[in-house]
Amino acid sequence: MRIILYTGKGGVGKTSVAAATALRCAEMGKRTIVLSTDAAHSLADSFDLKIGQEPIEIAPKLHAQEIDVLYQMEKYWGKVQAYFRSLLQWRGVDELIADEVSVLPGMDELASLLQIVYLAESGKYDVIIVDCAPTGETLKLLSLPEVARWYLTHIFPIEKMAMRFASPVMRAVTDIPLPDDQVFDTIKELIQQLNRMAELLSDTEKSSVRVVLNPEKMVIKEAQRMFTYINLYGFACDLVVSNRVLPASVNDPYFAVLKESQARYGKMIQESFAPVPIFQVPFFDQEVVGLEMLRRTADALYGAQDPSQIFYHGSPQEIVKNGKGYILKMKLPFAAKSDVHLTRAGDELAISVGNFRRNAILPRALATLEVQKAKMEDGKLVVNFA
Repeated sequence: MRIILYTGKGGVGKTSVAAATALRCAEMGKRTIVLSTDAAHSLADSFDLKIGQEPIEIAPKLHAQEIDVLYQMEKYWGKVQAYFRSLLQWRGVDELIADEVSVLPGMDELASLLQIVYLAESGKYDVIIVDCAPTGETLKLLSLPEVARWYLTHIFPIEKMAMRFASPVMRAVTDIPLPDDQVFDTIKELIQQLNRMAELLSDTEKSSVRVVLNPEKMVIKEAQRMFTYINLYGFACDLVVSNRVLPASVNDPYFAVLKESQARYGKMIQESFAPVPIFQVPFFDQEVVGLEMLRRTADALYGAQDPSQIFYHGSPQEIVKNGKGYILKMKLPFAAKSDVHLTRAGDELAISVGNFRRNAILPRALATLEVQKAKMEDGKLVVNFA
């Protein structure tokens, strides 16, 4: 089984790429499902078909689903949401507003994760394609299992015990709704499912995150940041998709400046994400909507290759804790120490090896630290921050 998550800045075309990938996998005989975790669903528009809140078959061996937050909350968080709803109503909040507000921040990402777990454990699919929310939301989604595990280990037992002792006293002096054991049991079960999700996503033989971008400066910068955090969380990125690239056959003078700009930023993309493969999708002469255009997209992107294969094994970079500091390790095969030069500007670390240049966006934990030393070790650049 393969789980492939497509992410990127809003508007780069990741929904089209995810839909085209799913269609190609299904047409190669793999039982495939594609689902959207983005609140602004456009998966149905991409296929030009109606897609519901439960998986439906839209083509042979291809199912699709657009996750509905309220529906998923009722399905997985029913008891917890009912408690929050009663608490808000106790405070005098209108019933309709209480129903909406009871979906707390982050619960939509939780619902998305839980659905991926359910689909993976159902045994019904060979390939699960996820059209993720824009970059910022995806980062939260990827970090949730680790946060939830910490909460379950350190905070949850204390809360449950405190409520058990406090409930008799509080019921004697107030009519405020109090959570019962069923609420706590539901929370515990949900967090355990998140742990299973973390195991799925961190299994690099099963799961990959693929970054979709356009050859534009702002988009590339955000993609670099996403790439850093993918590696930081220990997930695998096996492919970068550069979408809407003007074909070489376009010779109209009107597009000359744009072609020159895309060529320049194309080089920047190579420098930023190597050695991860970078596939290109051309800017088509019509909107990518419907099965025929999705097939054209898949042809341009993958050719005759299987989209579900792992295109790159290993992690190009990793960040590990080292006492009070951190160590950044980045693969630079065939580079000698004398060839490597570092330049630091804010949260960007520029690495030059001869004529090759690599730009890395540092996470917040490293951006505030100083580079202490750097060395080459077993084909990796090792940078100490302190």
